[in-house]
Amino acid sequence: MNVNMIKSLIDKNKTQKDDQHIPPIAGLLFGLFMILGIVGAIVGDGRFQDAIIGTWVIVCTLVGAYFLFALKVASQWEKVVVLRLGKFIGLKGPGIFWVIPIIDNAVMWIDHRVMVTSFSAEKTLTKDTVPVDVDAILFWVVWDAEKAALEVKDYQAAISWAAQTALREIIGQMSLADILVGRAKMDEILQKTIDERSTPWGVTVQSVEIRDVVIPQILEDAMSQQAQAERERQSRVILGEAELQIAASFAEASQAYIGNPTALHLRAMNMLFEGLKEKGALVIVPSSAVDSMNLGGLSGMVSLAQNNLSKEK
Repeated sequence: MNVNMIKSLIDKNKTQKDDQHIPPIAGLLFGLFMILGIVGAIVGDGRFQDAIIGTWVIVCTLVGAYFLFALKVASQWEKVVVLRLGKFIGLKGPGIFWVIPIIDNAVMWIDHRVMVTSFSAEKTLTKDTVPVDVDAILFWVVWDAEKAALEVKDYQAAISWAAQTALREIIGQMSLADILVGRAKMDEILQKTIDERSTPWGVTVQSVEIRDVVIPQILEDAMSQQAQAERERQSRVILGEAELQIAASFAEASQAYIGNPTALHLRAMNMLFEGLKEKGALVIVPSSAVDSMNLGGLSGMVSLAQNNLSKEK
């Protein structure tokens, strides 16, 4: 949140409070007494002396003005700081309360509801010198209206600047990796830091939430490439582990053929038979295998089987 945004929010809030300084009921009573004075002057014309009529009008005007400036109404969530001749005399509200015109002054109307303030830190360097933009939301509430009015000139602007300053300080103390993966911890540190600064002002911080962390596009692309390389490395490691498991299985299976050449020949013949069943398959085997495994007879059997299959189709 920049300076202009803070000022606009504060000015808007002050304008709304100024409109509430004269409640509708006070304006209504003032109007009624003014009408009463005018009606009395009209009715009394010719019946009473001019001095009496003038006194009546003045009295009605003064009573109406008293209601206009002395009667105040505070909402359920508001506390009003009242000064008498510049000295604090207490808090008024909620509801109807009275002040002495000219002597008393309702200087500040303080909202006791939970307030929400958005703040940010732009182009702030982390501990590992990476510029980041961080947006956050602050939830806070005024728990002591007297301190908020007397201890700080503008508690709303003060809490906004305190939050922004604390955010910049914490970013400078953390690395980029800690900020990206440790938002909950960062929220907790921010809440504690801001609360320590705002407690003397009668303001307590309920929570802080990091909304977004923006890093430079070049660094974002580099981190994406790093993540892709890491996934590629993991896939190769998994493939290597699979190869080891397959090799172990073959080594275990080979133990069954040690000292049993007949079983080994049968396994080889089965593999050759499966290969020859494929249409258009061509298998080249050494000549020594023809004699040792009787592949000539096996080839005839395969040819006979293929002929039978073609006839059936």
